[in-house]
Amino acid sequence: MLKKTKGIVIGYLKYRDSSIIVQVFTRELGLKSYVVNSVRSAKAKSKMALYQPLTLLDLVVYDKENRNIHRISEARLDHTFTRLPFEFHRSGIALFIVETLNRSIAEHYQNEALFDFLYELICHLDREQANLGIFPLAFLVQLTSYLGFEPEDAEQFYEQLPINRAGSNHQAKSELLTMLINQGLHGEKSFPSSLKRELMDDLLVFYQIHLENFGEVKSLPVLRSLM
Repeated sequence: MLKKTKGIVIGYLKYRDSSIIVQVFTRELGLKSYVVNSVRSAKAKSKMALYQPLTLLDLVVYDKENRNIHRISEARLDHTFTRLPFEFHRSGIALFIVETLNRSIAEHYQNEALFDFLYELICHLDREQANLGIFPLAFLVQLTSYLGFEPEDAEQFYEQLPINRAGSNHQAKSELLTMLINQGLHGEKSFPSSLKRELMDDLLVFYQIHLENFGEVKSLPVLRSLM
């Protein structure tokens, strides 16, 4: 059955000589895998640029029950980026977002509110006024509300972590976390890079506690260098 939906590209794998299998988080259908044939050939009608991570697409897809891999009938850009793919800092944050989503969202998981949040988040990452210094932290904090383990406040957050996570910077980290909970991506107060890196580590431990097999984030060293 043909269905129209918007989608966010999560990633792709090479398939056979010139094809790919692309994972797309769609608004109405959830996280789905699609095979795109001959897209890596020189004469391909469909371009690989459409399937780069976090690309926002307008799609018409074939969707059949009891199938793990589907097909795309039509794909076109739903939003054209002006900064995200071309600036190292933004693309580094994008890589972290993609890896986090890969570890947090299961195949077929569908959540329109989460899709809308991610869509706006990605558009904001492409805007000039995006506060890149807190962006990854704000993303992790806000994502918890859509995954079902949002902390009410900094105190409750640290109560769920191993006691040795608080450290000597507990008060300062709590202040930063409180700003992120209340203001999200729009927080403006400046914090030291070392403090942001410490809170990042705490947030990832928080995710590991709540998500089975979340594991170690491979893009973290790159992200930490950007913070």
